[in-house]
Amino acid sequence: MLPLRYARRWQVASLILLVLVLAATMMPAVWFWDDKVKMLSWFRGVDKWSHGVTFFVLSLWFTGLFHKRSYWKIGFGLLAFGLVIEACQRLVSYRTAEWLDVGADAAGIIFGLAIGAVGIGGWCLRAEDRLAKRRH
Repeated sequence: MLPLRYARRWQVASLILLVLVLAATMMPAVWFWDDKVKMLSWFRGVDKWSHGVTFFVLSLWFTGLFHKRSYWKIGFGLLAFGLVIEACQRLVSYRTAEWLDVGADAAGIIFGLAIGAVGIGGWCLRAEDRLAKRRH
């Protein structure tokens, strides 16, 4: 982990973020629309895009907390998290597990890690520095 002033807070926020993602993926797919076809008709592949974008954001989040040399661990950890999500979805009757979802997760992870590697990574340190400057 990077030498963060508020490491414990970042860790708690990370855990909360992962729990929220898991909870969102375990909700019934259409809890706010009566007609699933109507909801999905506006955008083909919305499920795969949502997986990709979610794991892209998670990757960017964790690149803010860890050194570049740990990015491969972030990648494998998030891929394992994606597999856990699919396993959990397989256990409930109102969700389906799909290998293509894991593929979309992997694409989001790779893209997020790449963006992190070219400059976004370590953003938590910069955020803490700005916060410290404001307080002084």
